[in-house]
Amino acid sequence: MRSLLVRNGQVVSLDQLTQELWGEAPPVRADASLHVYVSQLRKVLNKFSLNRDVITTRAPGYILNLGRDELDLDLFVALLEKGHLQMSMHDHAGASESLTQALGLWREPVHGSSYEGPIIREFANWADELRVECVELLARSLLVSDQAREAIRILYSLITEYPLREDFYALLMEALSRSGRRADALEVYQTARKRIRDELGLEPCRFLQETQEFVLNDRLDKFQIMHAPNGGKRVPAN
Repeated sequence: MRSLLVRNGQVVSLDQLTQELWGEAPPVRADASLHVYVSQLRKVLNKFSLNRDVITTRAPGYILNLGRDELDLDLFVALLEKGHLQMSMHDHAGASESLTQALGLWREPVHGSSYEGPIIREFANWADELRVECVELLARSLLVSDQAREAIRILYSLITEYPLREDFYALLMEALSRSGRRADALEVYQTARKRIRDELGLEPCRFLQETQEFVLNDRLDKFQIMHAPNGGKRVPAN
């Protein structure tokens, strides 16, 4: 059960498991069915896990303890954190390697199952944000490492996936401009402006408009983009 997996080390109640599996229309003997499912899952996991009694009963439900087993997600988060640290220390090549390794662990979206309750939805949204953060950071590290072509490819993919994320457009414009493709960078701005106006009825944010001005005035060589969770800013380049 994915609900136990994503809550590894935490108790998941019978009510929560019932909601995950059957939503608002559980069968008459839902608790009995859950006990059977957990029993079968326990037998399978005990064959492969380094930890005995992987699933234990603990009121008001069950708890999954993988012990020394490692989840790909744990490795992914560790590599993402390492990439952040390396970027902060200006080890951009090392950051690119760590972040590429992290993305290599990514398999497929968590969404997509017919059994998708609150626990899975919350986890899926959180995990996808981590993935996007990793991809964006990789693009930034590649750009700083003079690998603009690969950074541009990644950023075009990001704006296709998230057509209303203005910070992605800004970073793509910077990458194109620094690669001598100012006309393409300005075209990206016009694309972003049209999408934002069509979808939201708004003008691009101040930061994206500022990026356009920097491209038009050919001033990006004097500044570098610094992203923050709620926007971005520019600081003098080293």
